[in-house]
Amino acid sequence: MSVLKRLVLAAVIFSVFAAVGLYFFNQYWIHRFDALIARQASVYRLDPDLVWSIIYEETYFSPWKIGEDAEIGLMQVTPTVGREWAAETGMREFAQQMQRDPKSLLAEPERNIQVGCWYLEKISKAYRDLPGAEARMVAAYNAGPSRAAEWNRVAPGDAPLNAAQFVSRIDIPSTRAYVSSILARYRELKESGGGSSNGGGARSPQRP
Repeated sequence: MSVLKRLVLAAVIFSVFAAVGLYFFNQYWIHRFDALIARQASVYRLDPDLVWSIIYEETYFSPWKIGEDAEIGLMQVTPTVGREWAAETGMREFAQQMQRDPKSLLAEPERNIQVGCWYLEKISKAYRDLPGAEARMVAAYNAGPSRAAEWNRVAPGDAPLNAAQFVSRIDIPSTRAYVSSILARYRELKESGGGSSNGGGARSPQRP
C-alpha cells in the first residue's frame, strides 16, 4: 500500500472514530440532567420531555449561561422569578439568598430546574384544560403570562384556539420562533420515544 493510500485510510479511520466519539459525547451532554428533570417535573406535574425541550432551546444544557436580561442557568430563570419562588417556599434562608446573591443559587442545576418547573407549573394552571396547552405555557415562559393571555383571548362563546392558531397570533417574531422550535422538538421526542422521561430513549433530536 502506498504512503498516500495509508494516509487516506488513516484519515478515514480517524474521522469515523471522531464522529462516533462526538455522537456519544453529545448524548451524554444532552441527557446528563435527565434524572433531575424527571424528579422536578414529577413534583410539579409537568411532562419531563417538555421541560427537557425548553432547556435544550434555552441553553443547550449549559448551566453557566447568563442571558441578556440577567436570566440565569439551565432554564434561564430570572432573579424576579427566583425571588417569587423563594417567597412562596416560606424559607427565610432562600429568600435572603435570593435578595443577596440570586446567581449563586440559581446557577446550581437542580435548584434552577426546580424553580423553572415551579414557574412553568404556575403558568400552566390557566391552560391545563385547553387544547395545545404546551404552546401557551412555552409562550408565557418566554414572553410573560400577560402577553400569552392576550394571544389566547377569544370572544365569549367562541371555541378555544388550537396550538397552531395560538402560535399564529404571537406577534413577537422571536417568541413565535422560540415556541415553534420547542414544540417541534417536543413532538419529535414523543414520536421517537426519546427524551428524558425514559432515560434518553433510542433517539434524541440533534442540535441544528
